[in-house]
Amino acid sequence: MGIFQWLNDQLLKMQWLSDLVGVLVRDVFGLDLASRVGASIHFFIYDVIKIFILLSVLIFSISYVQSFFPPERTKKILGRFDGITANILAALLGTITPFCSCSSIPLFIGFTGSGLPLGVTFSFLISSPLVDLASIILLASIFNWKIAIAYVVVGLILAVVGGTFIGKAHLEDQVESFVFGSPSIELEEADLTRKDRVDYAIDQVKEVVQKVWIYVLLGVGIGAAIHNWIPESVITALLGQDKWYSVLVATFVGIPMYADIFGTLPISEALVAKGVGIGTVLSFMMGVTALSLPSMVMLKQVIKPKLLGLFFGIVAVGIIIIIGYLFNFLGPIFI
Repeated sequence: MGIFQWLNDQLLKMQWLSDLVGVLVRDVFGLDLASRVGASIHFFIYDVIKIFILLSVLIFSISYVQSFFPPERTKKILGRFDGITANILAALLGTITPFCSCSSIPLFIGFTGSGLPLGVTFSFLISSPLVDLASIILLASIFNWKIAIAYVVVGLILAVVGGTFIGKAHLEDQVESFVFGSPSIELEEADLTRKDRVDYAIDQVKEVVQKVWIYVLLGVGIGAAIHNWIPESVITALLGQDKWYSVLVATFVGIPMYADIFGTLPISEALVAKGVGIGTVLSFMMGVTALSLPSMVMLKQVIKPKLLGLFFGIVAVGIIIIIGYLFNFLGPIFI
C-alpha cells in the first residue's frame, strides 16, 4: 500500500513537480507560497505542466489502442450485437473515441447512416465526450481513485440507460433524412505497421493539444482564481452542500461553456477545495462535456427538436439526480 501511494503521489499527482515549482516560485521569483500571488502562480504553473504531461502520455497511449478500432471496424463490431449488449458495447467503445461531443457527432452520423440502431448510436454519443480512458487517470491525479472510478462507472451507466430509453422510444423519424441518405462507404481496413500506429498516435497528441490548450489555460487560470482569490464563504453561499439548488446551478452554468474534461478539472479541483460537494462538481463537469451549447447547436442540424429534447432531458436528469444529488449524499465515501 505504501508503494502504491508513493507511485500515485509521484506519477499521477506529480508531487515532485509541485515541489520543483515551489522552489521556482519561492527562490527564483522571490514570492511567498503562502501569499495569494505566490500560491496562484504555483497553482497555475504546476497544474498546466502536470495536465499537459498527463494529456500527452494518455492521448498517445489511447490513440495507439484506438488505431486498432477505425470507424469501419467499430461499425462491424457493433453490428454483431443487439439489445442491451449493443448499448453496453457502444458505451465502452465511446471511451476510446474523440474527446468532445462536437467531434463525436460525425461518427454518430456515420453509424446511424450505416443502419445501426438509434439507441445504440446514442449510447455511443453520450459516452464519447463524457467518459474516456484518460478521464480515469486525470481524475485520479486531481482527486482520488474512488472518485475517478465512480465517475466512469456512472457515466457508462448513464450512456447505456439513456441510449436504451431512446431506442425504446422509436424516434427514427426524428433523424434528419440526409443522415440515412448519406452513402455508407465500405473501406478496407489498412494493415498498419507499428510505426504507422506510433505516427498516428503522435499526430493525435498534436491535434488534441492544439484543440484544448486554450481551454486548459483558461481552466487553470479560473481554478487558481477560485482557489486563492474568491473567499470560501462566497463559493459555499452559492454552491455549498447545504444548498439544494447547487447541483442545478452547477449543471446549467456548465452548458454555455465549450470545453472538455481537461479544461474543467482545475476548476473542479478548486471548487472541491472550497467545500463544494463532489456531486455538484461532477455535475458541472458533465454539464460542460455532455450538454455544451455548441454541441447542441451541431446536433440540432442532425436530429429534430423532439429527439433533441429527449436526449437533452435524459442526460440532464441523469447528471442532476444520479450524479449530483446521489454523489453529494454519498460524498463522505469518496472524499
